[in-house]
Amino acid sequence: MATVILVRHGRSTANTSGVLAGRLPGVRLDDHGLAQAEAVGERLAAVRLAAAVTSPLERCRQTARAIVAQQAAPPGLTTDRKLSECDYGEWQGRPIKDLAKEALWKVVQQQPSAAAFPGGESMRAMQDRAVEAVRRHDRLVEEQHGPGAVWLAVSHGDVIKSILADALGTHLDLFQRIHVDPASVSIVRYTESRPFVLGTNTAAGDLSWLTPPVTKRKRSPRSRRAADDAVVGGGAGPTTAG
Repeated sequence: MATVILVRHGRSTANTSGVLAGRLPGVRLDDHGLAQAEAVGERLAAVRLAAAVTSPLERCRQTARAIVAQQAAPPGLTTDRKLSECDYGEWQGRPIKDLAKEALWKVVQQQPSAAAFPGGESMRAMQDRAVEAVRRHDRLVEEQHGPGAVWLAVSHGDVIKSILADALGTHLDLFQRIHVDPASVSIVRYTESRPFVLGTNTAAGDLSWLTPPVTKRKRSPRSRRAADDAVVGGGAGPTTAG
């Protein structure tokens, strides 16, 4: 039962200029975005990260490096193209205000499962490859580091929203109801029964409770199944790691 911390990259130069960056090269964090990335690193410093995976785009790699650098035992940082930004095709590099006038804009807002960007990919394809990547990495982390391991995935707004929609059991057509700010932290714990969404779009707060206490005792299959269940009434909540 591993847990993934999903972090959107900090504010970029494209975010402030009102341009849809997509996969264009040379889009980096601005000064505020760099400060945001450092702040996320400080927030996650108390969480033992077993692994760290990032989109290959520079703004995500900058954010991931700032986070990993503040770990007491920094995990190796790997990239995965399946966590890259949506391929917006002919839309990338264009001002958002101009794109909002396109007929496709309404489809993206109201029925994103039917949206396909000219010269790019569909939003459905984006969700499929992102969810597959996160679930695959999650299985590997648990196999290598055991139940309770926590790992980091740094990606992009629409990508993270699509992952959260899947975890919530929400149709992609409703994913625009989910908000993911730059440098925000969202948390999903995958189990054999279902994913548990532990947080979305958080910008502050202690996360040390995510790191489980060190124990040498292995849980029985029965206790593990119980841990995968939803607690009727809500339960007592997490305890701070010792």
